[in-house]
Amino acid sequence: MAVFIEMPKLSDTMTVGTIANWLKAEGETVESGDIIAEIETDKATMEVEAFEDGILLKQLAGVGDQVPIGGAIAAIGEEGEEVDASAAPKGDAAAAPIEEPKAEAPAAEAPATTAPAVATTPETPAPEPVAPATSTGRIKISPVARKIAAEKGLDISTLKGTGPNGRIVKADVIAAQPGTAPAASAPTAPAPTAPAFGSKISADETIPVTGMRNIIAQRLLESKTQVPHFYLETEVEVSALLKLRSELNAELAELTPEQGGIKFSVNDMILKASAEAIRRVPMMNRSWEGTTIKQSGSIHLAFGVDLGDGLVTPVIRDAESKSLKQVAQEAKTLIGKARGKKLGPAEMTGSTFTVTNLGMFGVTNFYGIINMPNAGILSVGATIARPIVNGGGEIVPGKVMSIGLSCDHRVVDGAVGAQFLQALKKILETPALILV
Repeated sequence: MAVFIEMPKLSDTMTVGTIANWLKAEGETVESGDIIAEIETDKATMEVEAFEDGILLKQLAGVGDQVPIGGAIAAIGEEGEEVDASAAPKGDAAAAPIEEPKAEAPAAEAPATTAPAVATTPETPAPEPVAPATSTGRIKISPVARKIAAEKGLDISTLKGTGPNGRIVKADVIAAQPGTAPAASAPTAPAPTAPAFGSKISADETIPVTGMRNIIAQRLLESKTQVPHFYLETEVEVSALLKLRSELNAELAELTPEQGGIKFSVNDMILKASAEAIRRVPMMNRSWEGTTIKQSGSIHLAFGVDLGDGLVTPVIRDAESKSLKQVAQEAKTLIGKARGKKLGPAEMTGSTFTVTNLGMFGVTNFYGIINMPNAGILSVGATIARPIVNGGGEIVPGKVMSIGLSCDHRVVDGAVGAQFLQALKKILETPALILV
């Protein structure tokens, strides 16, 4: 008897999922644990596993189709078995398809609420590409395959797709040899490549709004129209922080994980410092709930990860009880899972404070849009070398970082936001405090 594979609920706010890609074709053999499809949710593009052995008898939804939670997307059974599509679960009938954003809706501000926005460059189709291209010249490749290709340094225009309609899928990328494309793990942000002088900056095209981008747009619009933002900013002299990071990495980066080895990023240290500052000013760990204000006893830190096709904010839970090393290890694990489309709903929800960082792009200062229902979002800019006046009144070389704070004025008053920034500044300028 055929078994129906249903649309899973992959986030708390998800009502429907969009079929982004089929990784198994009708008639193919499927084993329990095989990834059969990629589903685009309001949070990210995720993989769907089969939990039965058999033949993929029928795909009940096509690429781009939206299916309510619990609705059938495929049927698995024995070869030759008939599928009664009328018996397939329909899912939550109350779950309406995601509405497309109206053209007149204001564009969301950068950076995104839920993660640091990352500048991307338009794809330039290579001449005579091996990879299949659509009528607009865009290469047909699954989001997971695109991410793995970037991480392996592969030029996707040289890949041959074996997926449905010649689409490049994960297996094609894994089997390919590294090419000439830049690796995604490069230490600095990629510089945009300008087109030839006098030519168009890109092809004219209409780009469909993905489910994830639609939800991001909705959340940003809700935050900017419903939350009364106010903004604070301060500068931090981070020479001591950078020196401590360098010393820690010199001792620990070459060790194996079993020996306690780890390499800290500046963002790891900012995340830990933010938790310590919230510990000192717990009123920043609140949220507006209409008739009440919720004070959260634990600090759940969200931070941004760019996936190229969208932004996600994994959450480090109970950050107040974790060491710098634990925060850094968990952040690296969550980043890896995000890029591999392996984040679970519990790893992307329930944050109480968010950190967004555009310093790697040379952005000196900015203000993020609040990630509801958080009371604030910290915006981290680039470190700039410039002269400063020290405590003795002398002009000396310094390294200055600008940090901005966006606050929900329904929950946080100006004095509370200022106290938080004051505490964070002290911790970052006396970085040994994050080690105790």
